[in-house]
Amino acid sequence: MNPRHLLLPSLSLAMLLLAASGGQAASTDHFDQIYRQVRMDAEQGDAAAQNNLALLYYNGKGANRDLEAARKWFQKAADQGNTVAQHNLGLMYEQGQGGARDAREAARWLRQAAEQGYVKSYFHLAMIHKKGQGVPQDYQEALRWLRKAAETGDGEAKSNLGLMHEQGLGVPQSFEEALRWYHDAAQGGNAVAMNNLGLLHERGRGVLQDYKEAETWFRKAAELGLAAAQYNLGMMYRHGHGVGQDNVAAHMWLNLAAAQGDENAIRERDGLAGRMNPAELARAQELARAWKPRQEAAF
Repeated sequence: MNPRHLLLPSLSLAMLLLAASGGQAASTDHFDQIYRQVRMDAEQGDAAAQNNLALLYYNGKGANRDLEAARKWFQKAADQGNTVAQHNLGLMYEQGQGGARDAREAARWLRQAAEQGYVKSYFHLAMIHKKGQGVPQDYQEALRWLRKAAETGDGEAKSNLGLMHEQGLGVPQSFEEALRWYHDAAQGGNAVAMNNLGLLHERGRGVLQDYKEAETWFRKAAELGLAAAQYNLGMMYRHGHGVGQDNVAAHMWLNLAAAQGDENAIRERDGLAGRMNPAELARAQELARAWKPRQEAAF
């Protein structure tokens, strides 16, 4: 599941888990104990307990995994104004979990959570308005929520603000503003922003064309495992832009991107393989097998 779609527990559940487990990882018996207590509180109308019970059903802890039950209990808590449950319910409607997908209901619940200051909902609501999912497409509203999310340090929101400026969506097109937002997001570890910085430097948009700087940003994102950046870095090696021309390195990076389903990378890798000797191809494949992603970018 996309990290953006992870459902969020309340603090009370986290504390209950810690207390029940004596500070250690909770066992099945501990989850059974937690489930019984949370279920009792939820049935008595406690909104936080209802959200926590939904999470237990969602994750299959203390009870069999039951997405319909999870959605039902998120609904009960959300109806009482619990912002975490409103966010979680919005995500379940957005993804069609525990029932039919409903973009309008997703937008409604995520807006309620966001308008009550639940910061995790800001980005989701922005993207709903940007794409016009369940609401009329509205770039100005998307920008408003992206800016609010960016103010909390959300790197994905900053990266998307860069994209809005680069493409001129709801704002005058400005590569300089795009660079500023991408750089801010990249410094926080956002791989998409790093790749986009590489593209702007490669194409000379908002800056002088600089293949070496482009290669630097592609590499940072590629090392984090971003397929698009791995493809771009592979092509830099293929053509000798910013680096020495190197078919082995090119094949390695294209192969890594291809393994993630990047169709351009598959095509370029296969075409390149036909121009390599067996020793080169074996070395490139060995490097790809040995490669491990970084946990964070090197600066």
